[in-house]
Amino acid sequence: MSVEKLVACIKAKNNPTVAGLDARLEYIPAHIVSDCIARHGETLNAAAEAMRIFNHSLIDALCDIVPAIKPQAAYYELLGPAGAVVLADTIAYAHEKGMYVIADIKRNDIGATASAYAEAYLGRTIVGGSELPVYDADSCTVNAYLGTDGIEPFLKECRARQKSIYVLVKTSNKSSGEFQNRDMEGKPLYVRVAEHFAAWGEGLDTACGYNEVGAVVGATYPEEQKIIRSLIPKAYFLVPGYGAQGATAKDIANAFNDDGLGAIVNSSRGIMCAWKKTGKDGADFMEAARAEAIRMRDDIVSAIR
Repeated sequence: MSVEKLVACIKAKNNPTVAGLDARLEYIPAHIVSDCIARHGETLNAAAEAMRIFNHSLIDALCDIVPAIKPQAAYYELLGPAGAVVLADTIAYAHEKGMYVIADIKRNDIGATASAYAEAYLGRTIVGGSELPVYDADSCTVNAYLGTDGIEPFLKECRARQKSIYVLVKTSNKSSGEFQNRDMEGKPLYVRVAEHFAAWGEGLDTACGYNEVGAVVGATYPEEQKIIRSLIPKAYFLVPGYGAQGATAKDIANAFNDDGLGAIVNSSRGIMCAWKKTGKDGADFMEAARAEAIRMRDDIVSAIR
């Protein structure tokens, strides 16, 4: 089961964090980028190759201490078809290294289109008599705001493939309250979304005590975390907003349960761009990423004990 795999990885590394691999070229050390441009010209293929090298190196540096990665699909789509290849390659390489993968896609639609998204990231594509994996992530983020018929295709893949999803409930961005905190018949909209988790997660409880339907709950809103946790105690939380967005370790404590589990905290730029603070022009980017990941782990663990 997907969430059981995540919990096992977190326990093995004593580290409830996930590294977001959301690279832009300016996040990648210049020596990697310039070498790829020298070989491939100023092309999308050069940019994609630089991202592939950067991602593989970061995974090598982090795989023994960080349980999971979270590639954001937008950064790969920015590089066109070559970027899509790098996304699939990054997921496969992380799996080779024993890491859990959350595909951050925040997609949804209805009917056949939602099914296509779910099959691409969690399921299989049928070609003749074969069922072929495409991105084959362990889980993905899903936008709830089209309603249940946009969620059900993802739940189908969770049931069939032992996968999981993270449904947007309360996001970390500053303007999230424009809609998510609006009153909906006496309760905020984000609460109404959380109230649907019991129905969405039916039949998807696991032996580790958590459901395959998790929630995206921003670190930047600790009071909302507390409310949401009380409503969906069996949901694993994916918690963005730590570090670059301003949230601290104390801000995420409400996302966790008393067992010290229940949430995984993301850092993207903090880890990827740690090399920019060392003054070595990226020569030490792997060491810098690893040091920041260890610092983050210790910071988070100390706050939830």
